[in-house]
Amino acid sequence: MSKPTPISGFPEWTPAQRMIEQFVLDRIRATFELYGFAPLETRSVEPLEQLLRKGDTAKEVYLLRRLQADTDGPAGDDALGLHFDLTVPFARYVLENAGKLQFPFRRYQIQKVWRGERPQEGRYREFLQADIDIVDRDTLPAHYEAEMPLVIGDALRSLPIPPVRIQVNNRKICEGFYRGIGLTDTEAALRAVDKLDKIGPAKVTELLAETAGASEAQAKAVLSLAEISAPDASFADAVRGLGVSDPLLDEGVAELTAVVETAAAHAPGLCVADLRIARGLDYYTGTVYETQMIGYERFGSICSGGRYDNLASSGNVRFPGVGISIGVTRLLGLLFGAEALSVSRSVPTCVLVAVTAEEDRAASDAVAAALRSRGVPTEVSPSAAKFGKQIRYAERRGIPYVWFPGADGDEVKDIRSGEQVPAAAGEWTPPRADLKPLVGPAGTGV
Repeated sequence: MSKPTPISGFPEWTPAQRMIEQFVLDRIRATFELYGFAPLETRSVEPLEQLLRKGDTAKEVYLLRRLQADTDGPAGDDALGLHFDLTVPFARYVLENAGKLQFPFRRYQIQKVWRGERPQEGRYREFLQADIDIVDRDTLPAHYEAEMPLVIGDALRSLPIPPVRIQVNNRKICEGFYRGIGLTDTEAALRAVDKLDKIGPAKVTELLAETAGASEAQAKAVLSLAEISAPDASFADAVRGLGVSDPLLDEGVAELTAVVETAAAHAPGLCVADLRIARGLDYYTGTVYETQMIGYERFGSICSGGRYDNLASSGNVRFPGVGISIGVTRLLGLLFGAEALSVSRSVPTCVLVAVTAEEDRAASDAVAAALRSRGVPTEVSPSAAKFGKQIRYAERRGIPYVWFPGADGDEVKDIRSGEQVPAAAGEWTPPRADLKPLVGPAGTGV
């Protein structure tokens, strides 16, 4: 096989990076379960009509097609696409299984997604997301919108990463404000504002005129609203100061105030009301979230989501929900690129059992089995080389202990300190810090 050409946008971590990723996933999963979310996994494909139903996503969807069409096979395969997020498949799952679910239904989902984006630092075509959603039948109380940042804040604080700031807004504020100043195409206005950080105020003003029919005065008012940001409920006074009145606007201000105040009581500084946050997907109807990692703001959000009321419905029955998603691959890719995370060793192995001679390998295997039965990650030396070579093998792999079987009793050596002591495989336990690889910020000596 000739040397393969790498495919951009499809990250493949090293074993050490993969161990860091698994550590991160375990922490996130544990936090989600602490808040009562149950695990779920859905299929990787959805009908194209579902994937394209809400928002400008056509350029992002990968089609699923066979190389050769099968005229006798199942119909409709050409109309399938790989899911670009986990919210659309989750909504479909709820509709299909509503009779079996208990509402409000709380689920978490950690799964790969695919997007046809231009690969760059922190942006991939295949990546891992960790989602939580809460859905209910017909109505969903607004207090769930205030709960989302608490879960995400706890999950991200459990990781050895820089602190985060969750930016929150409410689509009702934007839509009510736009209606109050006479703009009728509120979705077009939201999509334009969502591009503010990418193209700047001047280009957004042009876009508002082209796509939402905004006058110069209306565009100026829209940008004035987007400039409002506050770490507390004082944002509400700034909104009222713009002199626009609309019932939907008032409803959104009240809901966002509750989100900000709830977050401040749980973790001061976690959330900030930022009225430029719009989220490009059309299905959001209430609170929306974006999360920045301090020091990495230029890369945008690492965690986002929002409230949706109309994504899942069957006849007269609706299933409103609220959800938020951590871009796990995005977060880790940025930190790996900055060499900001480290792991104490590149393999899970805690103990290497030495082999005195090949005919005695069975004795070394028995020691390894005894250690593994007690939860100690162990491997047996690949050869019965001189003990010095076996120790160097362990050093190269970062294995902290080497076990020496002996006719008069076994001994275990900490090859970092050189200390060697008698030990019995049925009793000896390494220090807790050595049992598994430790993950932490680079330079902390983990």
